[in-house]
Amino acid sequence: MEPIVWEWVNFLVRWLHVITAIAWIGSSFYFIHLDLSLRRRDGLPNGVAGEAWQVHGGGFYNMMKYTVAPPELPEKLTWFKWEAYATWLSGFALLSVLYYHGAALYMIDPAVLDIPWWGAVLLSLGALGLGWHVYDRLCKSPLGKDDVKLAAAGFVFLVLVAWGLSHVFSGRAAMLHVGALIGTMMSANVFRIIIPNQTKAVAAMKAGQVPDPALGKQAKQRSLHNNYLTLPVVFLMISNHYPLAFGTRYSWVIVAVVLVVGAVIRHFFNSRHAGKPTPWWTWAVAAAGVAVIVGLSAAGTRSESAAAASARVEFAQVEEVVLSRCSMCHAAQPVWEGIGVAPRGVMLDSAEAIGRHAPQIRTWAALSDAMPPGNVTGITPEERRLLAAWADQLPR
Repeated sequence: MEPIVWEWVNFLVRWLHVITAIAWIGSSFYFIHLDLSLRRRDGLPNGVAGEAWQVHGGGFYNMMKYTVAPPELPEKLTWFKWEAYATWLSGFALLSVLYYHGAALYMIDPAVLDIPWWGAVLLSLGALGLGWHVYDRLCKSPLGKDDVKLAAAGFVFLVLVAWGLSHVFSGRAAMLHVGALIGTMMSANVFRIIIPNQTKAVAAMKAGQVPDPALGKQAKQRSLHNNYLTLPVVFLMISNHYPLAFGTRYSWVIVAVVLVVGAVIRHFFNSRHAGKPTPWWTWAVAAAGVAVIVGLSAAGTRSESAAAASARVEFAQVEEVVLSRCSMCHAAQPVWEGIGVAPRGVMLDSAEAIGRHAPQIRTWAALSDAMPPGNVTGITPEERRLLAAWADQLPR
């Protein structure tokens, strides 16, 4: 029963993580839209920076934002923080259930760095903690006074992290951990900067003082970072289902391109919400970025190019490779410890099943090194080329 229980724990924690992420991203996108769509007019109360009229669900809403704070606090004040906290906590729980519990299978690739499971876990924790500290220091450095320079420094930092992690973890774990670091940065922005600054502003008002405007400015800068990082982090978090994203030679470069693509898409919507001229050029940049990603994914695995063997391959050769490298997990009765059912329901324990799943074999084990995870069965580059050549020979 243990593998079945862990499978359901994984599913339920993932479900919770998706639910909380939807709530957080939804509120974040909404308030960025609201902030950018505020407009000034005569007759607004003192201290109000602007207002926005909205209609939803058959009702009309009049939203106003104070530059610093209202003269008096209302009795009921809603705080938007639990969505961020719950998203990070559920995400870390999922990281623990799937990656830490299965570190030997999902995090470690001996061809990259042969370390014990506990070493992989410690490196993961260190990357998340140190990564947040470096980002926070960048924001508080003189670079933080210039949003463009800070964004450039943050981009370089994240690309370096992606490159470094690709030399530590398996491809899947490396890309996932870049996403986990960005998610940690975003959640910590809420926990360490945005909410504490808002708390200080409320405390100052209760004491009859005027809140420091710098607190709101700092919180807004971190909120803007969260807004521009949202689309890249969603891509990185779902990348573990797509081997051509994480299991190819230039996966860390793909991360760099995704950061740009996600940022320009958000810039398009932010500009529209602010009433500025529509930057249609952003879609050309995004389309070019996606084309670059597709091209990079065709470069092959980290150890070999995507070129397949030129000689005709006999099925008996393919069957031998698949049965020896894949069928211990992809079988009606998996024999790999901790695997209760064949991953994704894919069986590769017969000639008929192997032929039926040729496209998946090509994508997961030939064009990328996603399977076997961490190359736990020691499939060779020559065997991957053989699988690619066989798949190419099949009628389409």
